[in-house]
Amino acid sequence: MSSPSGVLRLGGAEFGPGQYAVMAVLNRTPDSFYDKGATFAFDAALAAADAAVAAGADIVDVGGVKAGYGEHVSTEEEIRRTVPFVAELRRRHPGLVISVDTWRARVGRECAEAGADLINDTWSGADPDLARAAAEYDVGLVCSHSGGLGPRTDPHRVSYADVVADVESTVVGLAERAVSLGVRPDRLLIDPTHDFGKNTYHSLELTRRLGELAATGWPVLVAVSNKDFIGETLDRPVAERGPGTLAALAVSAWLGARVFRVHDTAAARGALDAVAGLAGADGV
Repeated sequence: MSSPSGVLRLGGAEFGPGQYAVMAVLNRTPDSFYDKGATFAFDAALAAADAAVAAGADIVDVGGVKAGYGEHVSTEEEIRRTVPFVAELRRRHPGLVISVDTWRARVGRECAEAGADLINDTWSGADPDLARAAAEYDVGLVCSHSGGLGPRTDPHRVSYADVVADVESTVVGLAERAVSLGVRPDRLLIDPTHDFGKNTYHSLELTRRLGELAATGWPVLVAVSNKDFIGETLDRPVAERGPGTLAALAVSAWLGARVFRVHDTAAARGALDAVAGLAGADGV
């Protein structure tokens, strides 16, 4: 059911097999785990987006709510943080693929109306209407795995008989549901969603066996940048996880991932270009 040509189409952009798309993280939040609110202010966020595009970002992913625990953010506040920004980003960069990181259908609809091309649902269809919103506006959708957790919750003694099998069943099922609701197959991605509903062992296992997810035929997005499984594996705080992040990106690319959500666009672009060169023009 995935795109017969293997081409991912988002907005006016096309990404074929063997092409690596860099998705730059842009948090319009005051409490991000990584930047601690550095891009919460509107002008600071615009400057960061401009810099990411100049550094080689293919996609900018705009989020208005911190993924983990923190102060409650209402739907109205999330819209206030994201919709005007998406509209301005679309004006400044007409050809850029704009993504919005949200689990709420209302936010997805309003951001799509403002110019977003992709809805990045990191909470595994917690709002069942989100896929319908993607279909209504003919935008892309990321289908993720959170191990049954609700938005903004952390795993506690989570276990799987086979984490990769559980992830594959969930994300493929969500992709097939999205198609049944009218989302175009060539606008869908699957995301194993490292660390969401998983411990470090699970995230490492997913990284090592990522080829099994790529073999489904759906384009795979990985969001490993500076995550806890890298920090715990290498015993490094957030500020020192850059080398580990690049290693995880390279392994993921070699095993078939296509889209990479990152904090350091320039470093990721360089690493992925190197992988593409080593793999050859037609990919691995």
